[in-house]
Amino acid sequence: MDLNEAQDIAYSKIIKGLNEEIIRKISEDNDEPSWMLDSRLKSFGIFKGMKMPSFWPDLSNLDLDEINYYARASDISDSNSWDNVPEKIKDTFDKLWIPEAEKEMLAWVWAQYDSKVVYHSLKKELEDLWIIFEDMSLALKNHPELVKRYFMKAVPSNDHKFAALHWACWSGWTFLFIPKWIRLEEPLQAYFRMNVRAWWQFEHTIIVLEEWSLAHYIEWCSAPKYSEFSMHAWCVELYVWKDAKLRYSSVENWSSNTYNLNTKRAIIQENWHMEWVWWNLWAWVTMLYPCSVLLWNNSSSSHISIAMSSEGQMIDAWAKVIHIWENTSSEILSKTISAKGWKSIYRWYLEIKESAINSYSHIECDWLIIDDWSDNDSIPLIKVWNSSSTVAHEASAWKINEEELFYLESRWISEKEAKTMIVNWFLSPVVRELPMEYAAEMNVIIWMELEV
Repeated sequence: MDLNEAQDIAYSKIIKGLNEEIIRKISEDNDEPSWMLDSRLKSFGIFKGMKMPSFWPDLSNLDLDEINYYARASDISDSNSWDNVPEKIKDTFDKLWIPEAEKEMLAWVWAQYDSKVVYHSLKKELEDLWIIFEDMSLALKNHPELVKRYFMKAVPSNDHKFAALHWACWSGWTFLFIPKWIRLEEPLQAYFRMNVRAWWQFEHTIIVLEEWSLAHYIEWCSAPKYSEFSMHAWCVELYVWKDAKLRYSSVENWSSNTYNLNTKRAIIQENWHMEWVWWNLWAWVTMLYPCSVLLWNNSSSSHISIAMSSEGQMIDAWAKVIHIWENTSSEILSKTISAKGWKSIYRWYLEIKESAINSYSHIECDWLIIDDWSDNDSIPLIKVWNSSSTVAHEASAWKINEEELFYLESRWISEKEAKTMIVNWFLSPVVRELPMEYAAEMNVIIWMELEV
């Protein structure tokens, strides 16, 4: 099965266009408390009053009135048995190896199809540790005060126009809470499938790690290809407290007619380390801006990313790191492959406050250009407000070397195999940070979809 193929699923609810009545309907369907409805309506008002951000790529082809803002597949209920998931939906997630991955290595797996969670599974020993890992809508019912404590605190609704739209229309996805002292070596994993034609998905993630805890969370997203454009406006809020460590891995494998907008932000306290590992593929326009706020002494973060696309597609991505207190450190590593006229802009914003004495940051951005007409830009913005901190910055762009190709081909390696080997070598610093099953899938995608 091709992941770019849509599944013929019956939907009991598909809501096109957006107004206050629709927002109230979304909140009613999810049986939300009154404060959440008030938050949605306030965010919708902010959205209507804000202008498009001036630095973003062209979004003129996206008609917001033609987008489906809410969709729910009919006759589907949340199941903890893979056998009970409908066959058409199961076919999609079988392609992503959910059951096999769960059996072999994963602590928890769950899957969301459009606006509805269709499957979840948690090991009993993790439930006994008071770990909470639920759909956001369910967590809002079961743990309302805990959700309210963190909801919209890292990313306010007035952050930008589409953040406000996200808060007005968000639906489903992940709430993860790891109590003090709990250290999970096995990854927790979630899968999302956007299947509705001309749809805009607003899934939301909140992850909280209390003091001295450890976790690795992985998200995988995909969408089929239609003639109409779709939009993905995800928001992620991460809170990890003293002496905790979180690795957040994200693999987004979108179709070439998807506008992909993500707002992701982590609040990092004392002695905490935050690792962002993300891999972005094929969307028509991608705007991806993960941010780390190093709030207390000795906190640190790393941003490790891969982006690939082709045929006139565009990515506008950056890492944003703000050093606020003493002895903080950050590292940014980006690998981008350009082919068939792709436009890539990599921005990063680094600010080291006056209070962040003895801090350090290293930034490295590399591009591999496959053809003669793709375009890559690097736009750094670096602000350092004290003289005791250090910043190292480097960027490079290069094409596949003909001598390297000749050497490999002289060893009876075909041209395509040789180019694929060079691409894999270029990506290796990031790939080795991914779980094994994702690294294997990446090799397949490079071979089958990137015609180098």
